[in-house]
Amino acid sequence: MSHKTHADMNQFESRDGQLVIAGYSVEEVVAIAGQTPCYVYDRSVIKQNVDRLRRFFPKVSLHYAIKANPMPAVVNYLSHQVDGLDVASAKELHTALSTGISPSKVSFAGPGKSEQELTMAIFSGITINIESITELKRIITIADSHDRVANIALRLNPDFELKSSGMKMGGGPQQFGIDVEQLDQVFELLEHPKLNFMGLHIFTGSQNLNAGSIITAHNSIFALVARLHAEYGFSLKHLNIGGGFGIPYFPGDKLLDLEPIAENLNKLIDEHQSLLNDCELILELGRYLVGNAGIYLCQITDKKVSRGQTYLIANGGLHHHLAASGNFGQVIRKNYPVAIANRMQQSDTELVNIVGPLCTPLDILANKMELPKAQIGDWVAVYQSGAYGFTASPRDFLSHPHPVELLL
Repeated sequence: MSHKTHADMNQFESRDGQLVIAGYSVEEVVAIAGQTPCYVYDRSVIKQNVDRLRRFFPKVSLHYAIKANPMPAVVNYLSHQVDGLDVASAKELHTALSTGISPSKVSFAGPGKSEQELTMAIFSGITINIESITELKRIITIADSHDRVANIALRLNPDFELKSSGMKMGGGPQQFGIDVEQLDQVFELLEHPKLNFMGLHIFTGSQNLNAGSIITAHNSIFALVARLHAEYGFSLKHLNIGGGFGIPYFPGDKLLDLEPIAENLNKLIDEHQSLLNDCELILELGRYLVGNAGIYLCQITDKKVSRGQTYLIANGGLHHHLAASGNFGQVIRKNYPVAIANRMQQSDTELVNIVGPLCTPLDILANKMELPKAQIGDWVAVYQSGAYGFTASPRDFLSHPHPVELLL
């Protein structure tokens, strides 16, 4: 067996043997939620994440990618903490604008935007990140027909990729962005009077824990933008360099070291002052802002031993937390950090499997984990559950009750 361990989940404390979230014991949290399963997000942890980024990247604007966690209360809270919001659908756009944030601070990314979505975006005055030449032509048609000016930015598919990222979203053939080789045609279209060119968006990948590969990507992004600027002579109102900052989920994962990334980015900013003159430099982050602030809580409803293995059966599982079950992008299943939330200091442990109530062997929350010896009625806490949890899971699978969400 591997001896790798999970990173410390010290963003949460414990008191009298109980996990504490936002100052509340797990027993109090469950009482406030009114049920398990539930997702609980701690706004103080979100604030700590924002503050850490502000310290390391004082010259950069921070944008929150709503797709990571679109709970309206979370988005509303973050709208007052960060400099902008990125949306990926009409519903996310409604959520963003409902916070009262200025439309000038909202961008809309994603391939295959519908005519209704593009029309909403144009009328609301947000920035549309263009994903294809066809999309750009559709925007021109809509803007012309309504006599409106569309704020647009080009999402570029660069000729390099982010190494060591959990999910590559740039470089090579992609459904995302416009290949840099196609820009001659794009810049001809940008001459249209109903287009207001805002800038560039270059997002190469996500969930990266390797500072060196992020540094390499930033170097490549700035070199690419400088090359394109020399070729096309555009002026930028903003440059969105994406994010890709990861958080530790699995045994052996380490916290991302921000210091060398910040040092290198500050150096790049200094070296490209003329390019960035009157240009807002944007880091767009999702899971890094909210991922470690969330806990998924469920309750043990049964305990059984099958041929030498102990199973804790819970009232929650993959239908609520697909990622923790290992079915959201993992090739080889690995355990999220998990705790028995009302036995935090207990030294008497056992090797267990934690499974959910679904009729599928895929419904696993923990596989052969050494945890405090638990009983029916105890609560299971799955850490790192603030991003791509509630809305990234098949909640109606087998028609079990939905979890609730709390921001505390």
